[in-house]
Amino acid sequence: MLDIQYKPDSLIQRFVFERNDDYLIQTNSPEEKVILLILRDLLRLGWEVTFKANRIAINPPQSYDKQVIKSSMEIKRQEAIAKKRAWIDKHIELARNNLADGDEVWQSEIIPMIEICQTQSQFDIFRIFRYYWSSPYSEYVGRRLKLLIRDSALPNKPIIGIAALGSSIVHIPDRDKWIGWDKPTRTNNLIYTMDAYVLGALPPYSHLLGGKLISYLIASNEVREIYQRKYKDAVTNIAKRTANDIACIFTTSLYGKSSQYNRVKFNDKTLYTHVGETKGYGTLHLTDETFEAMRDLLEYKGISVTNRFGDGPIWRMRVIRTSADILGFNADFLLKHSFQRAIYVTPLAANYKEFLQGKSQQLDYYDYPLNSLVEHWHKRWLINRRNRPEVEEAVRGFKKSEFIIS
Repeated sequence: MLDIQYKPDSLIQRFVFERNDDYLIQTNSPEEKVILLILRDLLRLGWEVTFKANRIAINPPQSYDKQVIKSSMEIKRQEAIAKKRAWIDKHIELARNNLADGDEVWQSEIIPMIEICQTQSQFDIFRIFRYYWSSPYSEYVGRRLKLLIRDSALPNKPIIGIAALGSSIVHIPDRDKWIGWDKPTRTNNLIYTMDAYVLGALPPYSHLLGGKLISYLIASNEVREIYQRKYKDAVTNIAKRTANDIACIFTTSLYGKSSQYNRVKFNDKTLYTHVGETKGYGTLHLTDETFEAMRDLLEYKGISVTNRFGDGPIWRMRVIRTSADILGFNADFLLKHSFQRAIYVTPLAANYKEFLQGKSQQLDYYDYPLNSLVEHWHKRWLINRRNRPEVEEAVRGFKKSEFIIS
């Protein structure tokens, strides 16, 4: 529970009584502004309010409705787009030039090829398409591998979708329990896992289950070998073991169990297994406007919270914690009631758990050739999809000249 003091007939009291998302927050008090913005963010998410004598108690719901999460993510996405609107407008033609009209795609064999982002143009293509998704743009630190998935069956090789691997988050209890990690073992072996933090298709391929296609490709020998080549000279700090092996890939779904990973199988093996949920500890439920107001409050108080390179998420939490301390909030309670994500694992080796537990010194990799995975996707998913009139209408209705990010 968050307990907030207020004075009779104050802005805080009027705001809570009116419950208006469009309420114009105008106050000269940095403390009051942060409180009002936190209240606005939490009330949008369905937190319940109880009035006491000169105090407001607010409690989160038992769980967040999928539509509530989507609405919250759209607010954060619009904040990010507004900040980068000039850059997006400058590069929108680059995006359109790397797409295909639906009529072309409907006739395409769809033969994916993997392109590694290395040039500025490739990174720009990846970046602008990332803004298209419903979840806000965020970046990983540490090891990163960004990929463009193109359709080599068409002359201009349009983008089917994008994917990115990044260094795994240090501590996720359900993941660690699934692997069988204690803290020392995790510290030694976390480097042998990666997170797929971007994984999805763009229109019109998204109508043809292009997201499932990219899910298959992430498990392929080719992606593993791309990673191994990139980090071939890396070694662990402690045991001096080669650090370019990758035992498994984790990914998460913000909206619960995801249809994109459901029934993704090859040779009777399930490629994506649901292993639990994150604890919902984070800052996604608070808008950037609220965060900036917290920074202004700390500056007003003469408090500096340093932001070192690669410290992004941790720094945001420190800012929120420090602001909560000033305002008398329970910072842990506020941070622990963000959105839970479903966790999926893609094992790349038969003995991935034993390897990550330190019981095996060499990975016994599965053999997942890209061409075989693509052929399986064609037979299992694409043929049936193309037999549906409403899918044909959606695909053929897409015009790359009309593609926008808004």
